[in-house]
Amino acid sequence: MRREVQVPRLDFAETRHLNSFVQRPPMAKSSGITVTVGITGASGAGYAQSVLRLLDGDPRVQRVFLVASEAGMRLLATELVLVPTDAKKLPSLLTGTAAKKIEYLPNKDIGASIASGSAIVDGMVIVPCSAGALGSIAAGTAGDLLTRAADVCLKERRPLVLCLRETPLNRIHLENMLRVHDAGATVMPAMPAFYYAPKKIDDLIEQFAFRVLAQLGLPQEKQYRWKGGKE
Repeated sequence: MRREVQVPRLDFAETRHLNSFVQRPPMAKSSGITVTVGITGASGAGYAQSVLRLLDGDPRVQRVFLVASEAGMRLLATELVLVPTDAKKLPSLLTGTAAKKIEYLPNKDIGASIASGSAIVDGMVIVPCSAGALGSIAAGTAGDLLTRAADVCLKERRPLVLCLRETPLNRIHLENMLRVHDAGATVMPAMPAFYYAPKKIDDLIEQFAFRVLAQLGLPQEKQYRWKGGKE
């Protein structure tokens, strides 16, 4: 007679993790802030462009490191028609400015400064964040500069915002979201709001970007703030 063996299953709904109690200190600096921006292949290149433009124009921000995966570069070509002959010129192509404070780092350069916790970086946002990048970060594999930089933020207890762009979500996605959340990241799916009556797509993108920067301790004056409504 064949005996059935029940394999133990990791059930996040019934398990409390010590990492759930991780306290992440916010960025308290009011100037000289350094932020890393990662771009992966999930749809939503406009979000990345808006975030970079805001960081570029924010006087509180001193330096920005930009990293894009191979799929992220393809995304920029597909959605923004940006194909730089020299990758170092990507920041200026995205912002439409000289982008002097933004430095592009090749994703294969795992020896770049942001791969070390000793580097001065105050926080990181991956926008858009693919399910694949989410999985790599959740597993701690850090196979390239983008995921290593994210891993560094987690281990150093620095703000890490992951703007996941995937739908529908399967159990693996949900478990990975919980893993990175419990490790200290902020999971901020690319979900634009409509309650402020946006007039065009750019309004949706910009307001979402405002909220992303608020999570990094960089609130924007133009962010719409709900003041309550009438019944």
